[in-house]
Amino acid sequence: MGINKIAVIGSNSFSGSHFVDYLLTNTDWRIIGISRSSEYPEIFLPYFHNKNKKKRFKFFKFDLVADFKKLAALLDKDKPEVVVNFAAQSNVPASWENPEDWFRTNCLGIVNLADHLNKTKYLLRYIQISTPEVYGPCRNFKENLNYYNPTTPYAASKAAGDLFLNALFQTRGFPVSFVRSANVYGSHQQPYRIIPSSVILIKKGKNIVLHGGVVKRNFIHIKDAAEGFLRVIQKGNPGKVYHFSSGDNITIKELVRLICNRLEVSFKKTVQDSPTKSGRERDK
Repeated sequence: MGINKIAVIGSNSFSGSHFVDYLLTNTDWRIIGISRSSEYPEIFLPYFHNKNKKKRFKFFKFDLVADFKKLAALLDKDKPEVVVNFAAQSNVPASWENPEDWFRTNCLGIVNLADHLNKTKYLLRYIQISTPEVYGPCRNFKENLNYYNPTTPYAASKAAGDLFLNALFQTRGFPVSFVRSANVYGSHQQPYRIIPSSVILIKKGKNIVLHGGVVKRNFIHIKDAAEGFLRVIQKGNPGKVYHFSSGDNITIKELVRLICNRLEVSFKKTVQDSPTKSGRERDK
């Protein structure tokens, strides 16, 4: 499969920006980065100092929904053989406040994008970055499992987008593959995520408040995930779902205890349990 150019939609996201950096380092492809916000400052962009950035990467500020016509025109002009879509409204608690916004991006935006790309002749592969949240509380699943049990507006909107893409594959042969990854972590991550926020609070000498912390999660380093994204492009099959996981489940409390041990501070003195909330930890 001859690939010269790839479009990464959601290139400002944590996973998307790391994938751009991985592509710049491990391929010779030209890369189009697209996000609804301007390029983030270098602290949040792992590709910022990549030596290949100037020659092979171009960034465009387009919103998948509001600027769809401009985005589609850009793709038709540059004709990338591969499109990887990281763009999503992903804050789980906030999705309850205005679910329409989440469906507009995570479902309608995907419908418009895929329907347009399916009518082109240049596209060879489309990779949809989905989420295990579409399975709901299901913990054990296989890569070919066609099962959905979303329990939040965020998860329901992602499942709806996935279902349309699958329908397009089944009836029109749209070359989509799906990736559902465990919680990613690594350098340049947003400060509010559980790992960087814990480290920052410890370094500042402040307490970490856990709301429950007993639900188990699975984490995978973003560089491992980025390698997986590339392998799906190169060796994955259309219509298939690929799950990325470290294989080790850990509670948030255990994770924070591990961070405390690594930073040589007392877990008991640093961490406080909050009895007022029992919802999902902020590790997404």
